[in-house]
Amino acid sequence: MHINPVIGRLGEAPLTLIHDTMRRMRAAGERLVDFSIGDPREPTPRFIPEALKSAVPEVSQYPTTRGLPELRAAIAGYAWRRFGVEIDPDTQVLPTTGSKEAIFTTPLAFVDRAAADIVIWGTPGYPTYERGALFAGATPHEVVLSGDFVFRPEMVPGGIWERAALAWICSPHNPAGSVMDRSTIEGFVDMCRDTNTLLCADECYVDLYDEDPPVSVLEVAGPGATGVLSYLSLSKRSGMTGYRSGAIVGDAAAIAALFALRTSTGTAPPEFTQAAAVAAWNDDAHAAERRALFAVKRAVLRQGFERLGLEVVASRAGLYLWVAVGDDVEVTARLLEAGVVVSPGRVFGPGGEGFIRLALVPTVEECDEAVEAVVRCLG
Repeated sequence: MHINPVIGRLGEAPLTLIHDTMRRMRAAGERLVDFSIGDPREPTPRFIPEALKSAVPEVSQYPTTRGLPELRAAIAGYAWRRFGVEIDPDTQVLPTTGSKEAIFTTPLAFVDRAAADIVIWGTPGYPTYERGALFAGATPHEVVLSGDFVFRPEMVPGGIWERAALAWICSPHNPAGSVMDRSTIEGFVDMCRDTNTLLCADECYVDLYDEDPPVSVLEVAGPGATGVLSYLSLSKRSGMTGYRSGAIVGDAAAIAALFALRTSTGTAPPEFTQAAAVAAWNDDAHAAERRALFAVKRAVLRQGFERLGLEVVASRAGLYLWVAVGDDVEVTARLLEAGVVVSPGRVFGPGGEGFIRLALVPTVEECDEAVEAVVRCLG
């Protein structure tokens, strides 16, 4: 049997060992408060599953790659309300089965492996940037972040930019919760246009914030969104992680290339899921309620770590708290023994050493409980 060597190079997903330990502890009857994975446990707003159920047909047929016109229109309407940008739903929107598969497959449409094209991203970061780039045959170029954990275009050498096929940015950032300001995003847009590099913005957390709404690359790019793509998701905004529903929005030529790729991938979302997504994108009230709830969780956890004198770094928006702890592996193990599950920062790549990430997924009551356990364990 021949195995793609990239699989051996990457190995298992970084959090697999933690989750295996969790399963053993739960099987032994131990109580755990789990902050390790970004899968919120608040119920999905009722109108969303109702929309899905009402759209399940008697006869099941294949969905189209472009998706339902009403879904593309709903996404364009959201972009206008949220970002103040006009999007052509027929040429600038592609529904996806969540953002992970969209991010993973994107390099397949734009990387020329024979030309040793480069893919750029910041680390620590979402592991799928690296995995998608490697499977596409790209030459990876990761930029190690530190300090405020904001990725800036000047961190990438000019010679790298000249060879880059695409660059990934993420704001609000996973795992650090840092937010790019408009001038930083403008710098990326300008650099990518100057070097013919496609700018791909992972904006899955753009509706989760405590203060000012994060700026989208779509706002900066201007009419037509030339040279940029935004990757959006309903997972956190609408509590739809299990529905696997997202979208790619932006440059029409890039969308056309992705459409051509995706006719071969079989990743078009089912139409009943699309119906639920129409309902979710058309409603902003539920997203505001969820945003307020995540802000409460962030505040509860922040004060707990600050009581211990531990620095909460960045963590201004998104779904995560990023805490400087020294030895992230040792602290993760100690907290796990105390029944609190976190992720060691190093699993998100170089630059994550010395930090732990907490996903704001347990209930507010569980966050209160976890804070007391953290104080007992680390204090």
